[in-house]
Amino acid sequence: MKNGIFAPLYAFATAMLTPAMAWADSAGEGFRHYGGGYMWGGGHGFYGPVMMILVVAIIVAIVVLVVRWVGGGQSAPTGKSPQDILKERYARGEMTTKEYEERRKVLGD
Repeated sequence: MKNGIFAPLYAFATAMLTPAMAWADSAGEGFRHYGGGYMWGGGHGFYGPVMMILVVAIIVAIVVLVVRWVGGGQSAPTGKSPQDILKERYARGEMTTKEYEERRKVLGD
């Protein structure tokens, strides 16, 4: 994994979530609100849970994209069989005829 990937991710998540937290507490009631709770009371109604699900979905999408980006350096299989690779190596002169025949027998060709 690349070094330092979590610091920018943390900074990005903080920058995205800080305005949302400030907006959720914009009524000025803070933690002193005793009626109903943040999600269902205080006039938020249906939109509180919807916004929570939306924010969680965005965070999950960002994490998935970052993980794919970080793991993107892995190459896909070339589609060549072991026998093809062995033939190419023999053709390039990387092994003798005896080595080629031994390895070909091991591969079952």
